[in-house]
Amino acid sequence: MKIAFTASERPEAQEGRARLAKRYGEVPVSEAEVIVALGGDGFMLECFHDHMASGLPVYGMNRGSVGFLMNDYSEVGLVERIQAAEKATIHPLRMTATDVEGNTHVALAINEVSLLRQTRQAAKLRISIDGKLRLGELACDGALVSTPAGSTAYNLSAHGPIIPLDAKVLALTPISAFRPRRWRGALLAHTAKVTFEVLEAAKRPVSAVADNIEVRDVMDVQIAEDRDVSLHMLFDEGRSLEERVMAEQFSV
Repeated sequence: MKIAFTASERPEAQEGRARLAKRYGEVPVSEAEVIVALGGDGFMLECFHDHMASGLPVYGMNRGSVGFLMNDYSEVGLVERIQAAEKATIHPLRMTATDVEGNTHVALAINEVSLLRQTRQAAKLRISIDGKLRLGELACDGALVSTPAGSTAYNLSAHGPIIPLDAKVLALTPISAFRPRRWRGALLAHTAKVTFEVLEAAKRPVSAVADNIEVRDVMDVQIAEDRDVSLHMLFDEGRSLEERVMAEQFSV
């Protein structure tokens, strides 16, 4: 099997990469059948962003602090584990953000697109779904739209719902909502197009973040699932992403 190895900057990840490459050999991404990424969940996302155009499946191994998307690290039987792995295919969100100077910024997000206040003052957002106004004013620290794959990350920390991978829905979740105080967000069809308009942008500046790509001082942000882009994660047999999401819902 032709494997391309990549690792985060953590010493344990770099050490693991060197040991695995020596044992199994390695090829450049352009010649590989699979990418093995060593690190944590954050590095897994970086790997997908860096190699999205390759279309290669990524098999993650945990050598970081958070490993929800990663398999256990072991130097034994790597090829056999990859061959028996279960594949999860996800589609990222496409963020199109316009800043106060009229510039347009486009970025993809595997986990979520979040809008966040930049100052001590609460953000004020207007939310439309598929061109129809749904919430005239949300006063908050921010809001996010999450994929199922990202629903156990920032979305869960903001008290959003955990979404099974095959549910074909997105989570729209407020972050520290002040008004309307009791609004807890919504579940949207995966085909939905979400538009955020920033109210009082000069007084209450807002940034938009697609995974780790930030655009500051935005005026409006449009978010939709990009079905033209498919990302493939590999998980050890019996430990699929669907199983992990299910288990997370029963954790105490």
